[in-house]
Amino acid sequence: MTMEWSSWPRRHGRFVDVFTAILLCGLATYSSMLAQQNGETAGPIIVRSPSPAVFALSAVASLALLWRRQYPRTVLAVATGCGVVIGALGFEVSVLSAGAAMVAVYSLGLWVDPRTAKIATPIAAGILLIASYFHQLSPILTGGRITVVAGLLVAGALAEATRNRQNYLAALHARAELAERTREDEARQRVSEERVRIARELHDIVAHHMALAHAQASTAAYLLRSQPDQAQGMLDQLAGTTSAALRELKATVGLLRDDDSDAPLEPTPGLDQLPELLAAFERAGMVISLSVTGEPRPLSPGADLTAYRIVQEALTNVTKHAGNAAATVRLVYSRQLLTVSVVDDGPALPDHVRGETDSNITGYGLIGMNERAVSVGGQLHAGRRPDGGFEVTTELPLGPAPTPDTEDRTS
Repeated sequence: MTMEWSSWPRRHGRFVDVFTAILLCGLATYSSMLAQQNGETAGPIIVRSPSPAVFALSAVASLALLWRRQYPRTVLAVATGCGVVIGALGFEVSVLSAGAAMVAVYSLGLWVDPRTAKIATPIAAGILLIASYFHQLSPILTGGRITVVAGLLVAGALAEATRNRQNYLAALHARAELAERTREDEARQRVSEERVRIARELHDIVAHHMALAHAQASTAAYLLRSQPDQAQGMLDQLAGTTSAALRELKATVGLLRDDDSDAPLEPTPGLDQLPELLAAFERAGMVISLSVTGEPRPLSPGADLTAYRIVQEALTNVTKHAGNAAATVRLVYSRQLLTVSVVDDGPALPDHVRGETDSNITGYGLIGMNERAVSVGGQLHAGRRPDGGFEVTTELPLGPAPTPDTEDRTS
């Protein structure tokens, strides 16, 4: 209810202007009938009939207020001029007769730049103060004259306060709209990032297990004719590979299901599971060597998962593109960095398969590895080696600082 009443004048501005003009015209005409009396009970009394001249001047000033929004400077000049003429006709310039000038001062301060309003308000007050002396020269300062000047100054101050409040509310509204847009953009960005993360996880899981299952199936098919006992063991490993793939897929896809939020998920892989990962590739026929330099130190969960996934994807690429090439996995711990390198001795590959360089990383596998490294504050380099084979090297921070010292970078 309060909000409805406060917005009513804005919704019926023309009615308010007409009512204000009629009221001010009537008050100014009434003031022409008054005069001050002397004595202990001094005060205004009615001494004459209404003046047609004052009525005409007050009507002009009041009607001018109907255009106070479009031409506030002109309206103030007209209202002030009418007040001056009223004083020149011998009538007292009071709050009632100068009411139109006060409304014009308020309008000027509200709809014109504050600097103009601060200059025009005291000028109008000074002009009306001088005009008040046409009626009576002494005493110099009376209550009526002080009231006129104070009324004009208060009208200017009220206009400035109203303007500041309007600007404040407009700023709050703009800030709320900006915050709403920012929340929507942030929500869309988070959804996009989550989609990329899930797609990256699914790619790593599917690519790794499918490549490993393909290698195991091919080996089993080869051994089935000559060494059926070993072929049976390879088929058992193939079943374990597919089961592990299904478990990891269920754990990843289960994050998308609300009703599975309480279901137990597989633990997040990390470097502590690296021996099992290398053993799975070795059972598929790959020769892998592991070297660790420096004292192993714990990583953040994100960096730990990133290191594991990069090694997994790099070895999967070796399986898919380099055949039976041998691979070397190196972990180098320095003061602030963990450097992970996966190098194979396979032949040089076609440019459309493995032509990526440090400045041009393409292919979903390498793009995913690069995104993983950057997401935890690291960086990744991938490219062909001059003497054949391919190398993937990533540097991951061990501490919270995302930017390591140059002296801690290892090659």
